[in-house]
Amino acid sequence: MLRIYRFPEERSALKEQLSRSVTFDVSVQSTVDDILQHVSRDGDSAVLDYTERFQGVRLSGMKVSPEAIQSAYQHADPAFLAVLEEAYANIVRFHQHEVEKSFFYEADGGVMLGQRVTPMENALLYVPGGQASYPSSVLMNAAPANVAGVKNIFLTTPCDASGAVSPNILAAAAIAGIGSVYKLGGAQAIAAFAYGTETIPKVDIITGPGNKYVALAKKQVFGHVSIDSIAGPSEVVIIADASANPEFIVLDMFAQAEHDPDASAVLITTSETLAAAVRECAEARMPAMLRQEIIVSSLQHNGAIVLVGSLEEACAVSDMIAPEHLELHVEQPWEILPDIHHAGAIFMGGYSCETVGDYFAGPNHTLPTNGTARFFSPLSVRDFVKHTSIISYSKQQMLRCGEKIAAFADHEGLQAHAEAVRARLRML
Repeated sequence: MLRIYRFPEERSALKEQLSRSVTFDVSVQSTVDDILQHVSRDGDSAVLDYTERFQGVRLSGMKVSPEAIQSAYQHADPAFLAVLEEAYANIVRFHQHEVEKSFFYEADGGVMLGQRVTPMENALLYVPGGQASYPSSVLMNAAPANVAGVKNIFLTTPCDASGAVSPNILAAAAIAGIGSVYKLGGAQAIAAFAYGTETIPKVDIITGPGNKYVALAKKQVFGHVSIDSIAGPSEVVIIADASANPEFIVLDMFAQAEHDPDASAVLITTSETLAAAVRECAEARMPAMLRQEIIVSSLQHNGAIVLVGSLEEACAVSDMIAPEHLELHVEQPWEILPDIHHAGAIFMGGYSCETVGDYFAGPNHTLPTNGTARFFSPLSVRDFVKHTSIISYSKQQMLRCGEKIAAFADHEGLQAHAEAVRARLRML
C-alpha cells in the first residue's frame, strides 16, 4: 500500500508517483464551457435547468429563507454550536492580524502619494455540499471576508434532492452573520454569480473549494471576477525523525487520504525504523477505517514513504513537492523551519496535526494545492480587498519634473503622453 522510496537514488520514480496535474480532461472542459455559455445567455432558466439535471430537484426558489437559516441555528446541537462559535472566534482573531492600512506620505515639492485599501463590495463563498457538508468551509471563507469589511457576502452550496441545504452549513452561516444563502452548486452556481442573472447578483470575487467542475469554472470566469485559487485534491507531507510517533503519522496520512482517491499523503523521514513502523501501523489500522477503499486508493496511487539522509534533504524534497499541508514531526521543528520555502501551511510538532488547522486553530484552511504553494498563498483578508494608488502632484513639482517626464514619453514614441505634460508646462 505504501511504497518506500530512497532519495535521491529513486528520485525519478518518486516524481512520477507524486506527479500532480493542473489540467482538466476534454469532457470536463466541454461540459463547463457549455454551462458557462448557457448561464451567461439564459440566466435563471439555465441555472434551474442545470440544477435539476445535476442536483435532481426543480427548485421553486434558489435562495434559502432567513427563517430556515435561523431555524437551523436554533435546532442545532448546543455543544456543536459552541464549538463552531469558538472556532469562528479563533479564525476571526487570526485574520484580524492581516488587516492592512491605507498609507499616505508627503514627498518633496508638495507631492502627496499613497495607497488606499478598500474592501470589495460583493463576494461569493462557495461551500461544497451534496454527499457531505462542510460548515468549516463556511467559517474559513466568511471570517476573512467579514474582517475585510465586504459589504455583501453571499454563500452558495448544493442542496439535496428534496431542495434542502445542510442544517450544519446554515447554522455556521448564522454564526458568521451571512443571511444570503443559495441552494446552488456546481459550475452553474459559479457562472450565475460571475455573470449575474435576473435574480442572482454579479459578485466581485468567488472563493471556496469544489469539485473539478467548480475548479474549472472558477478558472474560466477569472477576469469577469476575481478568484482565490484553483483548488485541486488535498495534500499532506510529513517530515519526521526517529522521535516521531508512528500512529500519529499514520492517522494524519489517513486523514488526508480519506478526502479523495486523488488526495496525496507523503512521509519523508531520516529513520528506516520509523518508515517500517509506519507501514506496519498503516496495515494494522486500515481494516477499522470507514473510508478504507478511498484511503487505500489514495495511498497506493499518490502516497509514499521517502527515506532521506538528513533533515536538510527532507526539507529539499518537501520543497520539491510544495505541499498544501506540511507537518514537522521532529524534535526541533523550529530549527528546520528556515530551510522550508514552499508550503501552504506548516504544522509544528507532533501535537499540531492538520485537523487542528482544518477546524479550529485560526489560520485559514483554504490553501494552495498541486504545487502552487510555490507562488500562491492561503485565503486571507488580502483576497477581499483592493489597493488603489493615490497621486497628488503640485504645480511646483510639475515645473521641476515635467520635462523629464515628457522626454520619457518621447522615448516611448507616445506623443500625446508627452504633450499632456508639456501643455501644463506652457500654462505654468
